[in-house]
Amino acid sequence: MYIIFITVSKYILIALMAVYAIQCFSVFSHDDKKERDGIYLRQVAPMSSVYLLSFLLLYIETGDSLLLKFYALTQIIIWALILLYRYMYPEASKLLVNNMCMLMSTGFVILSRLNFDKAKKQFIVALVSIAMAVVIPYILKKFKRLRRFYLFLAAAGAASLLTVLLFSTSVNGSKLSIMIGGMSFQASEFVKIIFVFSMAGMLTCMNEKYRILSATVTAAIHVLLLVASKDLGSAVIFFMVYVIMLFVATGRLSYFIIGLAGAAVCSVLGYVMFSHVRVRVAAFSDPLSNIDGSGYQIAQSLFAIGTGGFDGMGLMQGAPYRIPVVEADFIFAAICEEFGALYGICLLLICISCFIMFMNIAMRFKDMFYKLVAVGLAATYGFQVFLTVGGVTKFIPLTGVTLPLVSYGSNSIMVSLIMFSVIQGLYVSVNSSNIT
Repeated sequence: MYIIFITVSKYILIALMAVYAIQCFSVFSHDDKKERDGIYLRQVAPMSSVYLLSFLLLYIETGDSLLLKFYALTQIIIWALILLYRYMYPEASKLLVNNMCMLMSTGFVILSRLNFDKAKKQFIVALVSIAMAVVIPYILKKFKRLRRFYLFLAAAGAASLLTVLLFSTSVNGSKLSIMIGGMSFQASEFVKIIFVFSMAGMLTCMNEKYRILSATVTAAIHVLLLVASKDLGSAVIFFMVYVIMLFVATGRLSYFIIGLAGAAVCSVLGYVMFSHVRVRVAAFSDPLSNIDGSGYQIAQSLFAIGTGGFDGMGLMQGAPYRIPVVEADFIFAAICEEFGALYGICLLLICISCFIMFMNIAMRFKDMFYKLVAVGLAATYGFQVFLTVGGVTKFIPLTGVTLPLVSYGSNSIMVSLIMFSVIQGLYVSVNSSNIT
């Protein structure tokens, strides 16, 4: 009877996730606000059902009553967040609110399965981050002079990265974070948002003769500091965000092509200069031949995804713990192993719908500064998802980037929640006609 329940439940989870993902895209085909609001409201049902059934399976398998208490507390917070946004910001994008909660709840489920202590830590950080992030739309709605601080933001971002380079301890060859008050802060995560605002300010507020040069020099400083710290995943994100924002600001395709060519050249230089890049490329090209060494991580990831197949092994039925750092960089592989590739595809569709909504918000602005901010945040989010999933599935070499709102990491989930709140602030502003 137990085996039957496990088998049936995994198909129910896939079906519920598919319903939710389909609803994410069906809203774009409706012009009537009441119809869209009805879809947003109906999304809460499959979201909550997936969460309840997942924790029920975890409890049945482990018998740990703390899991049920954790479920009840986190579910209440998720519902409260949805209601809070509806009450405080009725003009906000309900799709982004729902997707934010769906991705976050998926992270809580898989982390509870992998390491319950880390799930609890993730929730505490998320709770603090929500309290901070929920006021950001209000601040952006009232404070309209952010563009004036682009030089200060650029200097603050570069100074933060320089501090990490000079004072942080090297871990696995990279300098990623510094300790402040007993807590680890990964500066590059927070600087992502600052970088977008500073680029938008330079490309819109400076004299036309100097704006491109200034933006290019500033971007180069940020990227070089990240390269010096050997945080190459973040360096790729920063560089591509700069290229895309420059293309949107100028409308010149030649800049985009030159940027891509530059990225290709830098990739070759990175391969030549850094031994750990050569190791990752070797593991990417043939992980099975290096399975006892550099290829172990990616090989185990591919085994996990292949073992799960389309419908998954069932929650608690796989062995995702065989993958090193599975809670952070390889959490997508763990999801695919136990929930199935179909579930993983639905999760990706939710991420894609977030990216589409980010770009939809960008297109609403006539003011180039806010348009560039929205485009920059969309590019940041999109490339982070691409690098994470691409590395896990052996589509590209590993970069050590986390999946936003899903992977374990206090800095990652905090910055992701802030990023979503900034986008919501822009959306609220454009809907209330405070920004045109």
